[in-house]
Amino acid sequence: MHNGYHGTEICSPGPIGEWEDSPEAAAMLDEMEKDNRVEVAALYVESAGCYFGIDGVDPWDIERDARLYAGPHPVVAHPPCQLWGAMAAVNFKRWGGEHNRPGNDGGCFDAALRSVRDWGGVLEHPAKTRAWRRYGLPKPCGIGWKQADPRLWVCEVWQSAYGHRANKATWLLYCGVRAPFELDWSRPIGTHQIGFHDQRGKARNKPTISGKAASATPPAFRDVLLRLAEHSRLPNITDK
Repeated sequence: MHNGYHGTEICSPGPIGEWEDSPEAAAMLDEMEKDNRVEVAALYVESAGCYFGIDGVDPWDIERDARLYAGPHPVVAHPPCQLWGAMAAVNFKRWGGEHNRPGNDGGCFDAALRSVRDWGGVLEHPAKTRAWRRYGLPKPCGIGWKQADPRLWVCEVWQSAYGHRANKATWLLYCGVRAPFELDWSRPIGTHQIGFHDQRGKARNKPTISGKAASATPPAFRDVLLRLAEHSRLPNITDK
């Protein structure tokens, strides 16, 4: 079942706006964000993890069940990704069980997508996630934000640019009343890898990280996601 946008190859440049390139506009934007602090809900986050203990952030872990979030704040959504990856079909074929069926995440991604659309903010998932196709979302392409409709943009960013030890290519979906700001689009090669060893030989392998170390959000990346969520609800600078 597709919700909302149909077709996965929409890929036109988003009008980020020339005003963001000027020092004057950047300074005005900083003042706006200081004067208009917006509370943010962080959905599907680890209990006692990096989103806890931050002023202005309302963290929703497994105990609170982020599928029940009903606003009113913009969100940073990290819905579970295990059943949306390339290995999900392989694991299901090998082990069976409805709990292993690809995409059977209990409605987490669906609820996260609705929260971003209803309240603004940003949703994060691994690059090449099957959830994008399932929900008819436009795939990122190239470097930078790509606009899908007047309120929605997508991009690919590497978390290695924000301190993760692996490349960790990530797709973002942003929904807001104005265009998102530019991110760090650099793609530094990580010192580690996530997942299985490269079958092309020992020389192509790096130290492997897994579990919490692999899924952890670097603090610098967390901070930029929170800023995006706040930014999604602030008035356009051209309206000031």
